[in-house]
Amino acid sequence: MIYRLGLTMIPGVGDVLGKKLVSLCGSAAAVFREPRRHLGKMPRVGALLARAVGNREILVRAEKEAAFIERYGIKTLYFLDSSYPRRLKHCIDSPLLLYYKGIADLNVPRVIAVVGTRNSTDYGKNVTQSIIRGLVSQQVLVVSGLAYGIDSCAHRCSLEEGLNTLGVLGHGLDMVYPWLHRPMAEKMVMQGGLLTEFMSCTKPDRANFPRRNRIIAGLSDAIVVVEAGRKGGALITADIANSYNRDVFAVPGRVNDPCSEGTNYLIRTNRASLVQKAEDIEYLMGWKAAATTSAAVQRKIFIEMTPEEEKIVRLLQEHGRMGIDDLGMRAESPVSKISAFLLNLEFEGVIRCLPGKVYELV
Repeated sequence: MIYRLGLTMIPGVGDVLGKKLVSLCGSAAAVFREPRRHLGKMPRVGALLARAVGNREILVRAEKEAAFIERYGIKTLYFLDSSYPRRLKHCIDSPLLLYYKGIADLNVPRVIAVVGTRNSTDYGKNVTQSIIRGLVSQQVLVVSGLAYGIDSCAHRCSLEEGLNTLGVLGHGLDMVYPWLHRPMAEKMVMQGGLLTEFMSCTKPDRANFPRRNRIIAGLSDAIVVVEAGRKGGALITADIANSYNRDVFAVPGRVNDPCSEGTNYLIRTNRASLVQKAEDIEYLMGWKAAATTSAAVQRKIFIEMTPEEEKIVRLLQEHGRMGIDDLGMRAESPVSKISAFLLNLEFEGVIRCLPGKVYELV
């Protein structure tokens, strides 16, 4: 634990490089135990690493953080742990380590993020409440950023409707920002949770929130932008979600309303699909049960399949409908490769593609 914490504190070593170092050396502890002469030979970061390994202050700070974690019952989710959020794990810049306080399973079948402007209108709040209430039967985990406006509306409505809700923070777990949301955050720990990549004593600085937004996008199957200005965190989250191959939805608004300028822009530029109610999301994600037919369709079985395609078919037989990210994770294949296998199986009539990049056997 000490070395894992210390690895996140090495100056100049981010999430991508940190994972490469763990892969090269074998573990976080091995990075710190590696002889300095070996570290010094690493291109670009050798000198930084050599100095960091010899810097006792890093491990002293890590020991203090470990004591804080133990004292307050915080869970740490390391990127190699089975408990690490599997959707986020597939994102190249996912955090090395997460700090989590809560009871929700972060790997539930359906996770949706609801984000928007801090200066929300009654229209935006009403739409947010309507969407969340419409998704209660799906037992989704609702993710947002605990900010004012649409975020807090999504969390509050989820609590009222009995859904687990997760707040992703831009600071450490030793505080709640904004402080007015502390009572709500305490309820969320018992009905969802709070998650962050930042150590205790990290202040909610402006630079932290774009990093927070990538976690919101990476954790979720889909992102719903309810209200947003032309610039701001909601649009950043939507852009990141698109880069992660997540589904992005936006609620349209009046053309002259500043709070709808961002959502209308996302729809107009095909960066998001237009949704008006929960049923739209259920349909686009393939969550709505398809109408049953009286006659069973005979699946093609006399075709030659590669080992990878056979694995996909077995997974769909075991689990039923599955999203492309889930298939990639369970088949241990990157999305870029598994897409080709899925397309071939679809051409052969073995599987069908549903809205939301969800697949099922024919």
